[in-house]
Amino acid sequence: MLYSKMLLPTLKETPAEADLISHQLMLRAGMIRNLAAGIYCYLPLGYKVIRKVEHIIREEMNRAGAQEVLLPVLSPAELWQESKRWEVYGPELIRLKDRHQRDFCLGPTHEEVITDLVRRDVRSYRELPLNLYQIQTKFRDEIRPRFGLMRAREFIMKDGYSFDGSETEAEESYRRMYEAYHNIFKRCGLDFRAVEADTGPIGGSFSHEFMVLADMGEDRIVSCPGGDYAANIERAHAIHPQEKNKLPIDLRELEQVVTPDMKTVEEVSAFLGCTAGDLVKTLVVQVDNEVVFTLLRGDHEINLTKLRNLLGSEQLALADEETIVRVTEAPVGFAGPLGIKGYKIIADLATKEMSNFVTGANKQDRHYINVNWERDVIPAQYADIRVASAGDLCPHCRKPLEFSRGIEVGHIFKLGTKYSQALRATYLDEQGREQLIIMGCYGIGVGRTVAAAIEQNHDQYGIIWPKALAPFKVLLLPLDMADQEVMNLTSEYYDGLAQAGIECLLDDRDVRPGIKFKDADLIGIPLRVTIGARDLKLGTVELKIRKTGQTLKSSPEQAPTTIKQLLEQVD
Repeated sequence: MLYSKMLLPTLKETPAEADLISHQLMLRAGMIRNLAAGIYCYLPLGYKVIRKVEHIIREEMNRAGAQEVLLPVLSPAELWQESKRWEVYGPELIRLKDRHQRDFCLGPTHEEVITDLVRRDVRSYRELPLNLYQIQTKFRDEIRPRFGLMRAREFIMKDGYSFDGSETEAEESYRRMYEAYHNIFKRCGLDFRAVEADTGPIGGSFSHEFMVLADMGEDRIVSCPGGDYAANIERAHAIHPQEKNKLPIDLRELEQVVTPDMKTVEEVSAFLGCTAGDLVKTLVVQVDNEVVFTLLRGDHEINLTKLRNLLGSEQLALADEETIVRVTEAPVGFAGPLGIKGYKIIADLATKEMSNFVTGANKQDRHYINVNWERDVIPAQYADIRVASAGDLCPHCRKPLEFSRGIEVGHIFKLGTKYSQALRATYLDEQGREQLIIMGCYGIGVGRTVAAAIEQNHDQYGIIWPKALAPFKVLLLPLDMADQEVMNLTSEYYDGLAQAGIECLLDDRDVRPGIKFKDADLIGIPLRVTIGARDLKLGTVELKIRKTGQTLKSSPEQAPTTIKQLLEQVD
């Protein structure tokens, strides 16, 4: 490809609207352009990288036995109403009406559509297992689209679905997709981890997120350095060291103390001369149509996702001020578990061994000290309902957990029969009995994968593409456009690389060398070959590896062979 013929509008300055490095570099490198909030045009360079990711996905999905389909973007409300997600999916679902005033939505995902397809055409156990996937544009009306392709309203996604006749087959389908995803992200040249995750609005019994490790990642990852355990912070189970909270022999006498206008954990602990870990805070939670009291150590955070899963609720949030005042009969900041009747009390596991602790007294400017379990408070249950924190131990090996950040690029789910039951997707087993199909769901954000690759692979000058994703493998950069020898050799290299099947970009622009060098570093092609009149007089051409910055000199005759050898070595 000739640079002069390519729509490749690079930018010198960083656009003001771009905060993330990947967003900045994709704009500066002429990969994407913004049309509206969270909606982007893919320019030739950017779309070439998108296609590289799609190619890897297709190869690995096909190798794993999946079949590619293409489903409609537009889907009727009736399907979503059957699954009950028309009501519960929320404002991210883009809804519209056709000219006949019939309700439709733009697909954010395709569980309903694919289940409808299968229920119409799959009848017998002989047609199972079945694994279908597509690569298609999705739509989600994000409240705050940001970070370029990381959180967009319109995006390219690979979504796949498995259909099985037994739990054993479903486990095997999940395992194959788990391995296929490992292969995909490994081939993309990414440093990633598969972590246990919450299923969210997709639903199902179990899931794994595939996280590209990056300091700017929106998601927090909890992992064990000595084992295989890794989880998203929403799901991470952890054990808190209990040495300092061992139950003492003497239980001190319960006492109510004055805490004037002391509402926060920090204020109360400072006033009473104790630590935040000596307090048990009470958080009132609205769960569907009831109120639940939750108890946590003062230095811990509630994990509403864990609580929602524990209670099996659909609607769950911290109660508003009006509700708190009504159920505690006290201002916000003084809630406590003593004397509470008619409401369920759930205490976090990390509080179980605590003794002589501090709680709110359900009275303005009052707290209790020397509170103890059983004698003063009896929770309905103890459960893991908090966010894992520094100092926690691995639930498997008891080693200290590590915390890092990551970008979610893939998510796989065990759906079970959630959608097949709602939409009545069944098959006849060997005895002719009707059975529900067991499903799995598997997604990859194609654009997010590209952006995550940039977050992991860049320097102060620009992008450093992993070889598998690079839009071109080689950049030919002639310095003296008027020199016939330079241009003849450049053309010779260009034709030879094309014949060898090596994608090559020839910077044939008649601009200053400095501009060419800056653009070369910005767009990040793995290998740059510089041909200049001065070097040719010395019998050399220059080869530079973008990732390492290593510069080599080669004879003009040997250069094509050296290029191929270097490309084999580059990651």
